[in-house]
Amino acid sequence: MELEVDGKIIKTDEQGYLCNLDDWSEELAEKLAELDGIQLFDDHWGLIMYFRDYYQQTSRIPSMRTIVLDLGKQHGKHFHDEKIYGKYLYQLFPHDPVRALCKLAGLPRPEPDT
Repeated sequence: MELEVDGKIIKTDEQGYLCNLDDWSEELAEKLAELDGIQLFDDHWGLIMYFRDYYQQTSRIPSMRTIVLDLGKQHGKHFHDEKIYGKYLYQLFPHDPVRALCKLAGLPRPEPDT
């Protein structure tokens, strides 16, 4: 699939994941979110940037458990329970938070068990 973003053609696979990870931009993330019916707000962006930073530091994609444990603690004043934070992530990304975040952050498609 090809997307035009800021006058540049960006190639993705059939599910919208980048073919070239270096093509990522915030504008591309906005375009992909729009195609998936997601309106991005501050909490979305915080998670997208967390995914990018985590991948850059570890060369791995964070699991749902990692997100809930790491970020749930950081947002402890709002989320006192891991299950509540997990449900919140599904409110932001209804179908699959990890897959949606990988796509929006310009990361590789996660393996099925992630």
